[in-house]
Amino acid sequence: MTAFDLGLSGAECRLDLAGGGHLTLPVDRWHEDADDADHVLLDACHGPTVDLGCGPGRMVAALVGRGVVALGVDHSPLAVALTRSRGGPALRRDLFGRLPGDGRWAHALLADGNIGIGGDPVALLRRARQLLRRHGSVLVEVEPPGCGLRRERARVAGGAWFDWARVDAPSLAPVAARAGLTSRWVVERDGRWFAELVRP
Repeated sequence: MTAFDLGLSGAECRLDLAGGGHLTLPVDRWHEDADDADHVLLDACHGPTVDLGCGPGRMVAALVGRGVVALGVDHSPLAVALTRSRGGPALRRDLFGRLPGDGRWAHALLADGNIGIGGDPVALLRRARQLLRRHGSVLVEVEPPGCGLRRERARVAGGAWFDWARVDAPSLAPVAARAGLTSRWVVERDGRWFAELVRP
């Protein structure tokens, strides 16, 4: 069982932060079809796309429905099963390990705050960059302006602590540059913030 399986199962849950406070996880959104804000990322996917931390698979399913080659990757067996049940291909893998199509993907998705995976956004974006072909892009959802770049310890529902990070929109460009990526655009829709980061 992984840290986020409670949310993947559809139960209400939150991310507790070691420094105090918590974040309510958007569980309902994970399980619904892609919404208008999600389409900011989906509309930018013009070729084979790998969704890193795909969760229940709404983004993968939406891409497949558009005729885009897509693959979900998640550490959780439940996430993989849910994605497949929606008609999307998915693999249970560590995204820092060996993945199909290394260096050949047109796009890598990091939606729903997944830029926080592993607690080091630069390392994560470098890994995403490795997956891309030349001029490919990372499509990422970030925090609204105000939180900056934060690395912290977190846990879900009193479980084990793990490394997590948050990056807001104004802090993204320098983080991306350290990973060898260039910001093409940053946009807000319905209170959510998205960006496209391009591999030269």
